[in-house]
Amino acid sequence: MIIKIIQWSVLNRVWVLLMTALIILAGAFSIKNTAVDAIPDLSDVQVIIKTSYPGQAPQVVQDQVTYPLTTAMLSVPGAKTVRGFSFFGDSYVYIIFDDDTDLYWARSRVLEYLSQVTDTLPDSAKPQLGPDATGVGWVFIYALTDTTGSLDLAQLRSLQDWFLKFELQTVAGVSEVAAVGGMIKQYQVQADPQKLSAYGIPLSLLQTAIQQGNQEVGASVIEMAEAEYMIRATGYISSREDLENIPLGMLGNSLDSKSVVNGQSLFLKDVATIIEGPQMRRGIAELDGKGEVVGGIVVMRSGENAQKTIEGVKAKLEQLKAGLPTGVELVTVYDRSDLITAAVNNLWEKLSAELLMVALACVIFLFHVRSALVAVITLPIGILMAFIVMNLQGLNANIMSLAGIAIAMGAMIDGAIVMIENMHKHIERSTLQGNNIDESNRWQLVTKAASEVGPSLFFSLLIITVSFLPVFTLEAQEGKMFAPLAFTKTYAMAAAAILAITLVPILMGYFVRGKIISEKKNPLNRLLIAGYKPLLISVLKFPKTTLLVTLIIVIASLYPATKIGSEFMPDLDEGDLMYMPTTYAALSVGKARELLQQTDKLIATVPEVEHVFGKIGRADTATDPAPLTMIETFIKLKPKDQWREGLTSQDLRNEFDQLIQFPGLTNAWVMPIKTRIDMLATGIKTPVGIKVSGPDLNVIQNIGQQLEQILGDVKGTASVYSERVAGGRYIKIDINRRQAAQYGMSIKDVQQVISSAIGGMNISESVEGDKRYPINLRYPQHYRDSPEKLQRLPIVTDLLTKGGHNITLGDVADIRIEDGPPMIKSENARLNGWTYIDIETSGEDAIDIGSYVANAKHVLAEKIVSGEFNLPTGYALRWAGQYEYMQRAKEKLSYVVPLTLGIIVLLLYLNFRNARDVALILLTLPMGLVGGILMMLYYQFNFSVAVGVGFIALAGVAAETGVIMLQYLKQALLDHELSDNQLLGNRSENPQVLQKVVLQKVVLEGALHRVRPVMMTALATIAGLVPVMYGSGVGSEVMSRIAAPMLGGMISVVILTLLVLPVAYFQTVLWLKR
Repeated sequence: MIIKIIQWSVLNRVWVLLMTALIILAGAFSIKNTAVDAIPDLSDVQVIIKTSYPGQAPQVVQDQVTYPLTTAMLSVPGAKTVRGFSFFGDSYVYIIFDDDTDLYWARSRVLEYLSQVTDTLPDSAKPQLGPDATGVGWVFIYALTDTTGSLDLAQLRSLQDWFLKFELQTVAGVSEVAAVGGMIKQYQVQADPQKLSAYGIPLSLLQTAIQQGNQEVGASVIEMAEAEYMIRATGYISSREDLENIPLGMLGNSLDSKSVVNGQSLFLKDVATIIEGPQMRRGIAELDGKGEVVGGIVVMRSGENAQKTIEGVKAKLEQLKAGLPTGVELVTVYDRSDLITAAVNNLWEKLSAELLMVALACVIFLFHVRSALVAVITLPIGILMAFIVMNLQGLNANIMSLAGIAIAMGAMIDGAIVMIENMHKHIERSTLQGNNIDESNRWQLVTKAASEVGPSLFFSLLIITVSFLPVFTLEAQEGKMFAPLAFTKTYAMAAAAILAITLVPILMGYFVRGKIISEKKNPLNRLLIAGYKPLLISVLKFPKTTLLVTLIIVIASLYPATKIGSEFMPDLDEGDLMYMPTTYAALSVGKARELLQQTDKLIATVPEVEHVFGKIGRADTATDPAPLTMIETFIKLKPKDQWREGLTSQDLRNEFDQLIQFPGLTNAWVMPIKTRIDMLATGIKTPVGIKVSGPDLNVIQNIGQQLEQILGDVKGTASVYSERVAGGRYIKIDINRRQAAQYGMSIKDVQQVISSAIGGMNISESVEGDKRYPINLRYPQHYRDSPEKLQRLPIVTDLLTKGGHNITLGDVADIRIEDGPPMIKSENARLNGWTYIDIETSGEDAIDIGSYVANAKHVLAEKIVSGEFNLPTGYALRWAGQYEYMQRAKEKLSYVVPLTLGIIVLLLYLNFRNARDVALILLTLPMGLVGGILMMLYYQFNFSVAVGVGFIALAGVAAETGVIMLQYLKQALLDHELSDNQLLGNRSENPQVLQKVVLQKVVLEGALHRVRPVMMTALATIAGLVPVMYGSGVGSEVMSRIAAPMLGGMISVVILTLLVLPVAYFQTVLWLKR
């Protein structure tokens, strides 16, 4: 069938060329319209439920909101993890689904189950779904500053909330624009309990009066002078004066005598002080250590084009700058498009370098530029074909998808190289026979040359294509990371296989003409044969010794392989850094602001830093479940050409680490995208973590503190911190039911006073044009700023005022200070406490993740045996973070690699129909393993998923190289017109020396005659891998791990193919005669 396709293509070459032109146009269109991002979206399919429950403690939020929601969501189809966070005033529930779940289907099912539990939640707790965004949705962050100092933080926040936010949400691809920092303006009604008591007005009546005094109504229309006039009665509160003049005597059906003084009505200003102040906040933003600012976080919708979304946001911000007050500036503090541009440009540069190196290899070996053009032309066409399928499938152009093309480039032109080289052989042979090559017989020669090697080439390229399919079985984060690479490599190799039997023969007919330099006259080939021939003669004289030495080398390589460490993925340098230290629990807002500014100011002193944007606490988005103790500082670095000479990213981290030394702060320097993905997937922000689950937070905290002490002494521990899950501070108001009953009060009556008078309630909001500001009602601060004053807090209710009682909170409740949870985490409805472990990655104590966890587990086991560490009944430990991914990937690769070998064996057998030949080809694989392992040892790379993918890719390429050599050795037998019987005789005859000599001659001639195409294909693959291996820039850390086993393996495979495979073939044929 392959030969027929070649013949059809040559006969219908005009059609093939027209189809090629269409492919080029379609490919150019696809490249232009393919979505671009830095890395694949590694985040899980997740739906977030955010519930605000203002003023409530974490334990109350957990009991009344988070626990009912998490237990209900455990039954949602496809949900694999339900993670709950209970903060002061907020509940977050993350439902993480299986990878194959559609996001919008998941959202609809969550809404369905949410509707079943909503009625059981408190009235003031309003659950809502988070944005349809992923864990990598934070694509752009800006800070709003005022250089003139004329605007305060509340005015800047108003600009963000009521102007910039709504405008930016109109940009295509934007799911949400979240604000962080600044102050939200609030009208604070501070009711004087003494005056309330004197006038006999309970606090609840103030709430009713404010709500009833903040309305507007319409009253249909009237006609006047043939025109229609719509009636509208005003009544919205739009200023402090409006609030002050709310009448209190209008309550009820009749005017209460106590509400009238000297014939005048009582107003709100008579019993309360109304001021404009900031609303309580749980998030602060700071810029460059110079003071607080307002931040805006642009969250991208799931599946959108990050590059286009960011470009749209930037363009919109440029338009909006004209509408900002004088002196207000927008400072970009995080822009993922910088990373995207750097990553994609880096890949395109590598692809260009690969194309140049591959073309150079062809020219040097063939000494014919036009012949090299055949390979050079087919390569970009194959890449364009891959982009067409990528665009149709909806794949992004990112580091991994382009890396798939990059590692395939060398192997893609193998078909073209072998065909061109065979065409050169035929032209040389025809010229030696005295035949002139003209238009009448050129295409016949092309067809013959292509048909000879076409089927084997197609199968060998198909082996590379299909052998990579097991990568698709990887799941979760590693699957999302490498699926784009597997897709694009498969598409590129499939395109190369198709082009090898369609376009390449036609291009050979047009370009391979003119003076063809004989292989014997090519100085490089002569040098190659001069060095290769004596080596091959030597090993053919001692075939058994050669094979034994090869076996010893392969076995010996297994020992150093045991010394190589393991990790999930190498750290990807995203260009910018994020500082995420851990602070101790119960940090106040004031101290948090001070700490944030101090760390930002120190970081900003480093010359390589352009901007430092610090965030402590959470932004107003469901995608940010950060407590007030969590600092997230985005460090925008200058371009590397502006750095001090010789400074690396690791050096910079070390410098930052030495600079920031604060008591109570545990430093962590991480990458923004990767960390957000890890935190949303596992909740752990460090490479390794331990999750302790159980029923009692105090016990969980005790276990965590023991882990801190034990793991701090394990070699390789940079820092370890266990959350103080019970380390919060509470003022507990324990209501005495008997005492309350004596005054005619129920528990609810007392609690209502506590929640409104002490905690304060947002009871309404002002309407000021298109702006809305909350109105809060509570007692003045001097009544509620200490436990002693809370004891003396007057309780004013309707019943008490009518009965003439003047009581305080201390009369009906005991007030004391206690410890409690500052926040509560749960996973699948089980309470959790997390331990964060950062490991040494450089220096004398540097260690890989796999070795560290193995050591730590061993130490913990010893402590349990000795009784120094005890895990109570009902409590469990689980290792998490990158280690969790690594274990899953290791388990998957343990049967993916054998599956790869199985597919290669099947394809080889389909090609050769001979078990002996299949066995000979399989010899190339362990030899490739030797080179790959040695290369990893030399560069001190750890085993990772990237390295595993590199070895899988190596298997296909190594098998293809072996197929080409074996095909030539078999062809040499046919050329000498020697059948198996003629060469070897039969078993009744005595072995003859002549037979061995003849076979040696045949093998020698076959190998020498075809050393050029074997070296060309191997060197083209190696040349294609060199820029990937040794290039720098964004994404190089991952790509070098993929390229290292391929490059080292290909070098050893070339040695095997040229020396060991001919010997093995020679020895096998001799063995079969006996």
